[in-house]
Amino acid sequence: MIRVAIADDQQLIRGGFRSLLEAEPDLEVVGEAGTGRDAVALVTREKPDVVLMDIRMPDGDGLWATEQIVANPALASTHIVIVTTFELDEYVAQAIRAGASGFLVKDTEPVELIRAVRVVAGGEALLSPSVTKRLLERVAGTLNEAPDTSALAVLTDREREVLALVGHGLTNDEIGRKLFLSPLTAKTHVSRIMSKLGARDRVQLVVVAYETGIVRAGYLE
Repeated sequence: MIRVAIADDQQLIRGGFRSLLEAEPDLEVVGEAGTGRDAVALVTREKPDVVLMDIRMPDGDGLWATEQIVANPALASTHIVIVTTFELDEYVAQAIRAGASGFLVKDTEPVELIRAVRVVAGGEALLSPSVTKRLLERVAGTLNEAPDTSALAVLTDREREVLALVGHGLTNDEIGRKLFLSPLTAKTHVSRIMSKLGARDRVQLVVVAYETGIVRAGYLE
C-alpha cells in the first residue's frame, strides 16, 4: 500500500482528494492537515510515502512545511508533491529548491493525480514538460557564465551521460533506449548518481545538471 497524507487549507479539496485516492486499492490516506504546522506534525507522526501539499496555507505555508519535512532525516522516504491553484514559475522554483519531488495544478485530471502519487512513491520525479522547461530556464538563468563542475568529479563518463539525459527529463526507459541499456541498468546508474551527489530524487538531479552546466556542455548536442 502507498500511504498518502493530504495538506490543504480547504476541507472540500482535502475531501475530494481523499475520495479519489481511497477508491484505488493500492492507495491509503493516513491523514489530513489544514495548516503548514499541522502538515509537518502529521507527516512526522505517520511517515507517509507521499504528501499532497498545498502552497497557500496558514500557520506555515506549504513551502515552509516542505523544507521542514525534507530537513528531517527520519522522513527521507517521504516524497512531496506540491498541488496548487496556479502554475506560477516562482512557486515551482521555490518548491523544487525546498525539496519537492513533483508539482501539479489543482485542475489536473483525476487519473493524472493518481498516477502522480504512484510515480513519486516509486522515486521518480513528476513535472509536466512545460513546467520542467520553465523551471530549468529559470535555474539556468541564475547561473554564472562558468558553472561549478567540481561536483561532477565523482561521476564516471557514463554517469555524466546519464545525468545529462535526466537533466533533459528522460525516464529510465528513455535513457535505456538512448544509451542502448536495459531500463534496470539505467535505473541503477540513476540511483548511483543520486547517491554520489547526495540528491534526494530525480528532480534534484535535474537542477544539478543545469547548475553544473552538464546539459549545456554538449553531451546531447
